[in-house]
Amino acid sequence: MSVEVSVSRRVPRSRAPLALALGAALTAPLTLSAPASTVGQYTVSALKFTVRTGGRTCTVDADLYRPAGVDRAHPAPAVISTNGFGGSKSDGSTDAIGKAFAARGYVSLIYSGLGFGASGCLISLDDPRIDGAAASRLIDFLGGKRAADDGTTADFVTLDGIGDPRVGMVGGSYGGAIQLATAAVDHRVDALVPLITWNDLAYSLAPNNNITAGRGVPGAFKWLWTNGFYLIGEGQPLTAPNLDPSRINSVACLHFVSRACDTVRTLNSGSYPPDATAELLGYARSVSPVSYLSRVEAPTLLVQGQADSLFNLNEATATYKTLRAQGTTTKMIWQSWGHSGGMTSPAAGELNLSQGNLETSYVGRRILSWFDRYLRQRNIDTGPAFAYYRDWISDTRHTYGTADRLPVLSQRLYLSGDGKLVDDRSKVARGSRTYTNALTPTSHSENSLAETAGVPDAPPYDTKGTYLGWTSAPLARTTDLVGAPRATLRVVSPKAQRTQNSGNAADKLVLFAKLYDVAPDGSRTLVHRLVAPVRVADVTKGFTVTLPGIVHRYQKGHRLRFVIAASDDAYFGNRGIKPVTVVSAGKDSGVLELPVLGG
Repeated sequence: MSVEVSVSRRVPRSRAPLALALGAALTAPLTLSAPASTVGQYTVSALKFTVRTGGRTCTVDADLYRPAGVDRAHPAPAVISTNGFGGSKSDGSTDAIGKAFAARGYVSLIYSGLGFGASGCLISLDDPRIDGAAASRLIDFLGGKRAADDGTTADFVTLDGIGDPRVGMVGGSYGGAIQLATAAVDHRVDALVPLITWNDLAYSLAPNNNITAGRGVPGAFKWLWTNGFYLIGEGQPLTAPNLDPSRINSVACLHFVSRACDTVRTLNSGSYPPDATAELLGYARSVSPVSYLSRVEAPTLLVQGQADSLFNLNEATATYKTLRAQGTTTKMIWQSWGHSGGMTSPAAGELNLSQGNLETSYVGRRILSWFDRYLRQRNIDTGPAFAYYRDWISDTRHTYGTADRLPVLSQRLYLSGDGKLVDDRSKVARGSRTYTNALTPTSHSENSLAETAGVPDAPPYDTKGTYLGWTSAPLARTTDLVGAPRATLRVVSPKAQRTQNSGNAADKLVLFAKLYDVAPDGSRTLVHRLVAPVRVADVTKGFTVTLPGIVHRYQKGHRLRFVIAASDDAYFGNRGIKPVTVVSAGKDSGVLELPVLGG
């Protein structure tokens, strides 16, 4: 059925607050791009598509937005989008994409991802072989190669060739990774705008920021976020009664593909024997962009959030570097908001999901320019290679800094034995200090899952005796950090040394690195509450840690404080008590490298 609208349709928002957070995408006013006589006018048709994917036959539930005046003689390019995890095509954020781009003259096709809403099949984590293949069947429809189940055809989409529609994709989180998965299996996709999504689920769910350890050593299990996702997926009978039979797996794993359930169970066990570890890491990576980016050719505008403990800036950076290195046209924006902080209203001037301000926000204008360039094929500037939001700039016209390349590490500080961060190795005082862990977590960084559900989060804290910190002198000038700090460390832990070769990765030492801003009055800020979980492969050797990327101004007179803690209550930590000593002496002193602008 079709209905003509001139402003917008009212649709129910997701019943789950977390689903709305994970489905963050776009809303927008109805202006620009369409002919003046038809601005804001479009019809909406509910469609079903039967697809065969992942060994199952299932139905994909979609809505087609067709702008007024668009027909076979006057075709238009298309935009595809789908929901975040736990959502559907009817979410306010997903539906808003269909309305926003149809009002701008694009044919919009939005759909409920596999396993969500009224779409069938199992939840398969945006696997290109399953979810990507299903999305490719929708591109067939837009290219005129197939009809919807009711016989509807789309002969009004701009074609680049027979069966090849001019089509872009946009969406956030789970609706971001599907874009890369689709482009990897279908080169008809012409432009991508993935927001706040992942590069490697193995890193997202069990991050190990120890870049010396190699990819075979799992990190610390991010149990809060991961189990939140898992419960949303497995709890579908409570939120979506009368499920399509193709969405039922088994009693042991209701709605996910079995390997996804196996991965979560292994992570929750807290035990990582070699075979199980290799399996979970291999599976998580196989469904992640890190494994298939080499096949992505579509121009890609990456938008990642600074406030995001689920998919931090390092994930988008890894995707950006890979795509650029292989010659794929790619640019990146670090906006202010992400999954963390309860998904509160963005700062003034930022892309705002509730207000809809594409034309008046920096990120919104960049998205519109991206599609104008690669879908409408207009010769326009799509902006700088890299842009980043600066929360210390009050003029909303200039909140974004820009650069033609990523920041580099430009300043070194050294970990002194007396707890100071010093700017010259010759100033390092000899000394050693020790901390130990308890059997329960003694440090807290954040609980974004609780915030998303409306539960206030406690301030970050570390319990005395369970962490070590190094603090700089008051800064002589205002200092801006843009990028991912890096620390090179060496620790002593006889207990960890005795257990680290047990054959079970869970017996290796775990610690958490983080960077604070200390004000003159002693108050501390953990920037966006981000930490770097580390599993040390071999405590007899030094190792290097990459902290999450940040954009932060340290005001003159403030001090940097680098901390390593024994635990964090958002993650699984050490098995058993493992005291740790850090020795500072000459060349053996730890080093903290900072991405200081102008440094």
